[in-house]
Formats: sequence, C-alpha cells, structure tokens
Amino acid sequence: MPLDQIDVDKLEEGQDQVAGKEMSFLEHLEELRWHIIRSLVALFGFGIILFIFQKWLFREVIFGPTEPDFFSYRFVCRLSEAIGMGDNLCFTPPEFPKIATGFGEAFIISIKASFVMGFIVAFPYVLWEFWRFIQPGLYPKEQKAARGMVAICSTLFLLGVLFGYYIISPFAINFLAGYDVPGVQNTPTVSSFINYMIMFTAPAGLIFELPIIVYFLSKIGLVTPEGMKQYRRHSIIGILLLAAMITPPDVVTQFLIGIPLYVLYEVSILVSARVQKENEEALR
Repeated sequence: MPLDQIDVDKLEEGQDQVAGKEMSFLEHLEELRWHIIRSLVALFGFGIILFIFQKWLFREVIFGPTEPDFFSYRFVCRLSEAIGMGDNLCFTPPEFPKIATGFGEAFIISIKASFVMGFIVAFPYVLWEFWRFIQPGLYPKEQKAARGMVAICSTLFLLGVLFGYYIISPFAINFLAGYDVPGVQNTPTVSSFINYMIMFTAPAGLIFELPIIVYFLSKIGLVTPEGMKQYRRHSIIGILLLAAMITPPDVVTQFLIGIPLYVLYEVSILVSARVQKENEEALR
C-alpha cells in the first residue's frame, strides 16, 4: 500500500492538485479529523432526531418486542398454523412493568437509547467516511477489489441488528421475563431492559461482519479455506460458546443465533477460497 494519499475533499472542491501528491503527517491528521467530525455530526444528528421522537422510539421500537402483537410473535403463530401444528408454537411475552428507580434515570436512558440507535442508523455513513479516508491510499487494483465494501459491510451489520431484534430479542425477553424465583418479584428497570436490548442487537450486527473479516485476513494470508475446514469442528464449539455468552441461558435462543453463525462460517470459507484463488492468479 503506498504511503502517499490524495486529499479527496480538495479534489472534489475543484482545487488544482496533482494526483498522487504526497501529504504530510499533519495533513493526514487534518484529513482524518474532518472525517471523524463529519461522522460525529451524523451520529449526533440522528441521535437528536430520535431523542425528539423518543415517545415513538420507545413505544414502537424499543418496547416493541414486549407487545403481544409484535411481528415475530405473529409470524411464529402463523407458521405454526401453516405447518399443521395449530397454536402449539404460538407464544407471547409475559406482561411486566418497567420502572425507573433513579431521579434522572428516565432522562439518562432516553439519551442513551437515542444515541445508540443514532449510531446504528448512522453506521453506513460512518463506514463510508472511514472508507473515503483509506481509499486514496490503495492501489487501483486494491480499490477495484474492495469495490462495494461499504455497502456489503453496512448491509451485513444492519441484517445482524435486525436478526437480533426480531429473532433473539423476543425469545430472550420471553425467557427472562417469565423466569421465576420463589419469593422474588421480577420487576426490571428501564435501564436493565435497554442494556439487554443493546446486548441482543449490537453484538449480532458485529458478528455478521465475519465474512468481511475473513476476506481481509485471507488477503494477507492469515486465513486459508483449508485451515477453516480443518478447524470446522472446533469452530462449532466456539460458536456455541459465543452464542451462550451473548444470549440468556435458553437453549432455543442459543441455537437461534448459533445456526446463523455457523452459516456465516461456511460462507466465510467460500469467501476465503475465492480470495485465495484471486491471489494465486495474481502471482501467475
């Protein structure tokens, strides 16, 4: 990778600049600073908008999986009827109050939830800003190979978040809210509920980036398809352990995230094989 980098923003502004002109270390820092500033502006912008519409955010999005008419519950019930099992697979979350114990907890949680959601919504733009910074430092061949990377990464991340929201959250909430200990009343705070919702969704979004991680590791030769196939059995154990760490101790929920993780692992093997083939053709 070349050490020189073109100031893309100046080129777009139409200033005279020769392609390939080297930038000093301070110029690199200045360029990076503006990319970070624009990313933060997008994050805070979406966060502020969501904070303004926090009633809709909490009612329709955050507390959505606690409602009996949530999409996932209706879908499972319809699926149960479609396969001839009647309402045997139907389930709805138990009713439970959500309380705020601290004087300013409701306000703090509103801010936290708004900006976490703001980051999720702004993720594609933040990733695009990061790509704009590193792209000029790549050779044309490398740029061509990484074309569409921002769209792929953003899509995988959002798919992971949606998977956590529509698949993991309903089953996890049903298990945790319905778990009883004799003599103990389960009355979760809003803060704990938000933290668990973040745990059910954000890690799933990052986990879905596995094929992209394998792509870059294969590019530099740290990962090969043969090695991934050799350690397939070990990966299954690792996937089950990871699923147990990010989900409640519910076997159904653990398998719900474990199966997609295994599918992503198999897809990553195909990605690694393709990268290896490209590397071998480049050496001929």
